[in-house]
Amino acid sequence: MRSTGSCSSTGFWPPSSISVTGATHDVLACWFGVDRSTITRAIGEIRPLLAERGCTISPGVRLRTLAEVIDHLGASGQTGIIDGTEIRVRRPATGRKDRDRFISGKNKQNAVKTMVLTDQNGRVLLCSPARPGSCADITHARQLGLAKLLADGPALEILADAGYQGLAAQTGGRVLTPPHRKFKKDAPDWYEEMHERQRKAHSSRRIRVEHGIAHLKNWRALARHLGRREHMSDTVQAVADLLSHQQTADLDPERER
Repeated sequence: MRSTGSCSSTGFWPPSSISVTGATHDVLACWFGVDRSTITRAIGEIRPLLAERGCTISPGVRLRTLAEVIDHLGASGQTGIIDGTEIRVRRPATGRKDRDRFISGKNKQNAVKTMVLTDQNGRVLLCSPARPGSCADITHARQLGLAKLLADGPALEILADAGYQGLAAQTGGRVLTPPHRKFKKDAPDWYEEMHERQRKAHSSRRIRVEHGIAHLKNWRALARHLGRREHMSDTVQAVADLLSHQQTADLDPERER
């Protein structure tokens, strides 16, 4: 780590470089010439404020809740895409009662899970609060109230992967998942060809959400979180806010002049 004198001579480092490098609180304290505890306290105060701002869709307009996102998609006639993503976290202490809840059944690692909702172009519209890694994608969506909001809300289309199969029946067909296999074995050749074509067509439409998740994971804190798990919900929502603000600024024609 650099000394205070050499750090001060480099000037201010922009937030984008801080997010990519994953600088520690000690390094940030060195950069700004303050004590480490000051950086920790400032981050603790700013993190929940950023999380509450919501995702920016246009200058001055933000979406803060799942209900607002559903209304926005319905009013704009856009297709939404949902997917769950896992973030590795530290292993809970030995003897903790809910220790096994953080073990992901998919990757067999300690993780928390968040549901990401993007529009058809891959712009992040919502990141849900984090849940333990053992929570299934469809269970998480139901706990967030997605099924009820879609069933009672505007007519729109939500694309999802096989982890959300079952939501279509609860939402009047608003959630589209990959087609079920009608033949588990000894399927005729024509059916295999048709099923594979349908599966690829669905996958090509929902691939945009993977791009949105990839942009989120560019932030080191969401690639693997080494801090407190209690802060993960605020952290992932704060990152989503900053990312959506950057994406909106990049689309602003006035900014290019």
